[in-house]
Amino acid sequence: MASERDVFEISGPLHLTSIDWTDVDHRRSVAACMVQGVYIMQRDRQENRQGANALAPPWWQFFNFDVQSLLIDDADSSIFGAIFRFNPKPDPSCSMLSTPATPSHIIAFRGTVTKGDAFSRDLQLDLHFVRNVLHQSSRSETAIQAVRSVVASGSQNIWLTGHSLGAAIALLTGKTMAKNAVYLESHIFNPPYVSPPIENIKNKKVKHGIRIASSFVTAGLAVAVKAKKTHQQRNIALENSFSKLASWVPCLYVNPRDHICSEYIGYFQHRRKMEGIGAGGVERLAAQHSIAGLFMDAIGKESHEPLHLLPSANVTVNLSPARDLKEAHGVHQWWRCDQQLESRTYRS
Repeated sequence: MASERDVFEISGPLHLTSIDWTDVDHRRSVAACMVQGVYIMQRDRQENRQGANALAPPWWQFFNFDVQSLLIDDADSSIFGAIFRFNPKPDPSCSMLSTPATPSHIIAFRGTVTKGDAFSRDLQLDLHFVRNVLHQSSRSETAIQAVRSVVASGSQNIWLTGHSLGAAIALLTGKTMAKNAVYLESHIFNPPYVSPPIENIKNKKVKHGIRIASSFVTAGLAVAVKAKKTHQQRNIALENSFSKLASWVPCLYVNPRDHICSEYIGYFQHRRKMEGIGAGGVERLAAQHSIAGLFMDAIGKESHEPLHLLPSANVTVNLSPARDLKEAHGVHQWWRCDQQLESRTYRS
């Protein structure tokens, strides 16, 4: 039996009878619904719901989008993403006509599903993320190629969006495109962040002290590694890469009660505090590196830039109470109209 959460007429943002594409709440809600549509397409596939019995279509048809193509994982044939194309109705009375701010395409990626035949593959990719090798997966390669194809078609105003594991794939894809000077509007829901749960420490002085110490240690290691001639070329490339990323400002949506993504809050707030105490240069250097990556460099092994290293972002925090981790991590919260949200833009 289908969950009520899958049924658009019960759980969807029915209050959005018209869309103002310049409204940040509307943009966030539509992006979240596209991700939900991908989740439900996979559940429709698992439960063999087809035709009139399929529950996924209303999640994009309500906003006048069609599915241009599905993104299929070659390891288990699961649906992990989709390319949605805006297709406005010819009726002039339609409340969702195309405007300059309307996305021509939205490319959405779902997160981990906990039931069905896709779970083992999703769990494997979750571990890939923890080990910082998600970029080596065929799913990531498929996602990046799909986005490149849409961009190459000449389409304008392309959005990226994803939730949880799908948020990680969207971040990886967005960063890859940004390093080639293609800056896509990106809505990233509950992106995972591999780190000790520093944000959960209640004592603000202790929390701030740990972050300051970490910044100085990371910056010190970066200087030491950079001093080795064999690593100078890689460090120059990393600095250039980080500089290119500064113009890309993805929208990150996080919940402080979700330990999977909450560290992004402290990650960006800490930069402003370091600027305030006159240590902005140290933090700018530290922000380009991870201790694990520097260690790999020091011993002569190749490392990949962690996904959380972002010079710029618009961070929206949901301050509304959550009953449990499931609710705090869920994508449903992001289209509700009764949430207490706080947004701040950070630029490097």
